[in-house]
Amino acid sequence: MGHQHNHDIEAMGDRRLIIAIVINMLLTLAQVVGGIVSGSLALIADALHNFSDAASLLIAWVARKIGRQPADRFKTFGYKRAEVIAALINLVTLVLVGLYLIYEAIWRVFEPQVIEGWMVIIVAGIALVVDVATAILTYSMSKRSMNMRAAFLHNVSDALASVGVIVAGTVILLYGWYWADTLLTLLIAGYVLYQAAILLPDTIHILMEGAPDNISIGDVINVMEKVEGVSNVHHVHLWQLDEHQNALEAHVVINDFGETEQIKKTLKLELERVFAIAHSTMEFEIDHCGKACC
Repeated sequence: MGHQHNHDIEAMGDRRLIIAIVINMLLTLAQVVGGIVSGSLALIADALHNFSDAASLLIAWVARKIGRQPADRFKTFGYKRAEVIAALINLVTLVLVGLYLIYEAIWRVFEPQVIEGWMVIIVAGIALVVDVATAILTYSMSKRSMNMRAAFLHNVSDALASVGVIVAGTVILLYGWYWADTLLTLLIAGYVLYQAAILLPDTIHILMEGAPDNISIGDVINVMEKVEGVSNVHHVHLWQLDEHQNALEAHVVINDFGETEQIKKTLKLELERVFAIAHSTMEFEIDHCGKACC
C-alpha cells in the first residue's frame, strides 16, 4: 500500500513537471518574440532565464525517471545521483546564461536601441502569471529535491524579474529612461549568478562524496565507541550517497569476536537512530588475543 502511495505521488509530480515545462516553453517563445519586436533586452534576458528554468525542469524530469531505476551490476548504489548530476548541469548552464546577459547588457550601453514600452509590459505581465503558476506547481516537490528546489527558486526569481521588467517598461513609457532596461538586465544576471553560487557548492559537495553538513565524524566515533564491547573506532569514512541517503565505512576494534554479530547489530541501530545513517559497512578487529589463531 505504501509503495503504491509513493508511486502515485511520483506520478503526480511527473505530471506537474510536464505541465510546467510546456507552459514555460510557450512563455519563452512569447518573450523572445516580444523582446525582438519591442527591442527590449531585459525581456529577452528574462526569456533566456525562463528558458533555463524550462530546461532545468526537463532535465529534472529525466533525472527523476533515471533515479528510480533499481541498483544493478553497473551501478551498485543505484541511480539516485542522476538528480545531483542534473542539478550540476542546470547550475552550470545558469552561470553561462548570467555571464551572457552581462555581456549583452554592457554591449547595449555602447549601442542603445529604442524600446517599445507597452510590448514589454504586456509580455512581462503574461510571464508573471506563468511564473507564479509554475512556482505553485513545483513548490511541494521542492521540499525534498535539490533539483526541484533549484527550479522553484528559479521560478520565484523569474516572477521577481517579470515584476522588474514591468517597472522598467513603465519607466520607459513615462520618462523615456531607456537605460533602465540595461540596468534591469544586469540585476537579473546578478540574481541568476547569485542563485548558482548558493546551490553549486552543495551539489559539488555531494558529487565529491563529502560528509553531510549536519553530522560530525567525531560525534559518530563517540557514539560508536560507547557501544558495549567496542574499544576503538578508526579509519572512518562518511559520505552522502545522494541528497537524502548517508553512508559510513569504518574499522571497529572489539574485545571479543564472539560478540561480533550483536555489536554489529547494535552499532547499525545506533547509527540509524542518532544520525539517520542507514547504509554502513564495518570491518571488525580484535583488541588483543593471546591465541595463535587470532
